[in-house]
Amino acid sequence: MEALNNRYATKLFNSTKKISDQDLDTLLEAIRLTPTAFGLQLMKVVVVENKDLRQELLQHSFNQKQVIDASHLLVLCRETEFSTKHINDYISNVSSCRNQSIEKLDGFKKMLMGYKNNLTIEQTEHWMKHQVYIALGNLLTACALLNIDACPMEGFLTDEYDKVLNLTNLGLTSVLVIPVGFSLKSDPYKTNKKVRKAKNDFVIMK
Repeated sequence: MEALNNRYATKLFNSTKKISDQDLDTLLEAIRLTPTAFGLQLMKVVVVENKDLRQELLQHSFNQKQVIDASHLLVLCRETEFSTKHINDYISNVSSCRNQSIEKLDGFKKMLMGYKNNLTIEQTEHWMKHQVYIALGNLLTACALLNIDACPMEGFLTDEYDKVLNLTNLGLTSVLVIPVGFSLKSDPYKTNKKVRKAKNDFVIMK
């Protein structure tokens, strides 16, 4: 509770202070372990460390300086489509990880194929995008527990990010941008009291 109460959307990052390799690996692992629908993981995370790339992305982020000042810039992406290959690759991974034969997973595979085929393109994109927000929750909690600051951002131009990071050629499109690092003491939002609804206005017991 202390960690969750202390976290906030950081506006001013210390550009000289970097996240350790070990902590960065922990954050990435928190994203990788995120629960997703059927376990399909129709998403990826791009870690942008290159300063020139981040400078280029700044203009596509409404000049929010967190993009260049944070220790690392994480871009959470979804697949541009949900294909049969995704299902085949996933079934192979399940078979390998759990030492199960492909044949025993045939029913599960057919169920996944049926689910996929019943979705429109719009429904599929909406569904995949929602999975990415679950990953965001895991990431922000992991940051809070490690005393790492973060600023989840929807304020960026998706198409431009996709071009700069060559995401389209990877079959991906950007959904969320999260600068992570360490805040400056001068960040005016750092000491603001957290404003949330009272519990009795938020929780409905039935």
